[in-house]
Amino acid sequence: MKKGKKCIKSAKNKTVYKIWNLQDRRRWESRMPGEVVSYFFHHQNPRLRLGFQVVLQCAPFLKGLKVSGLISLEEELCQGLPEMFNGLDIFWKLFSGKQEKCLLFLYRMEELEEYVRRPGIRKVLSNLGYQGMDLEEMLDHLGKRILMPGEGDKCFPHEIGAFLGYPAEDIEGFIEHGGKECLFAGYWKVYHDPLGAARTFWEFDRAREYAVNEFLAGKSLREILSEEG
Repeated sequence: MKKGKKCIKSAKNKTVYKIWNLQDRRRWESRMPGEVVSYFFHHQNPRLRLGFQVVLQCAPFLKGLKVSGLISLEEELCQGLPEMFNGLDIFWKLFSGKQEKCLLFLYRMEELEEYVRRPGIRKVLSNLGYQGMDLEEMLDHLGKRILMPGEGDKCFPHEIGAFLGYPAEDIEGFIEHGGKECLFAGYWKVYHDPLGAARTFWEFDRAREYAVNEFLAGKSLREILSEEG
C-alpha cells in the first residue's frame, strides 16, 4: 500500500514538473529567441550588457517576488554597478568568482533580514556556523565560504539558498541528499511541496517575461522596479 502511494506521489510530481517546465518555459523561450539574448550579452556597450543581464537573471527579485538575487558578471561590467543602483532601494555586494568573473548579490535589507530570522532558515544557518551575527556579518562570512575550495568548479556553499529565499525544507533536503534525488529542479532543487514550487517558478517566469519586455521597450531599471508584473 505504501509503495503504491509512493508511486502515485512520484507520478504527480512528474506531472507538476511537466506542467511548469514544458508549457511555461517553452512559451517563454519561444518569445525570447537565442539571438536576442546573444545580441545583448555580447553588445559592445558595457552598460547595456549589464542592464540586460541584471533584468534577465534577476527579474523575480526586481519584481519583488524574491528577497535577493545572485548572478555572475564579467569583472569589467562591475564598474557600472554604482551608477546603475544609485538612488534605488537596493543593496548590492560583490563576492569573488572564478575566471575573471565576480558574483553580484542583490538584496533588500529589511526583507532579507526578516527572511534569515525565520525559524527554519535560522536553524539551517545556525547549524552551519552563522551564530551571533547580523546580516552584514553573515554576508561577509558567506563571501569567505564562497572562496573556499570546492569540488571541480563548484564554489557555492550549501547555505547559499538561505540567502536567496529558498524554502528551508528544500535547503535541508539538498544538504541531506547531496543535491541528488530531488522531486524536480527549476530555480532551485525541490524536495518539498512540488505544487507550491511549480506555482512559484511559474510566477518567476512570468516576472522575467514582463521585466525583459519592459527593458526591450526602453524602460529604465527604476521604471521596471516600479511596475508590477
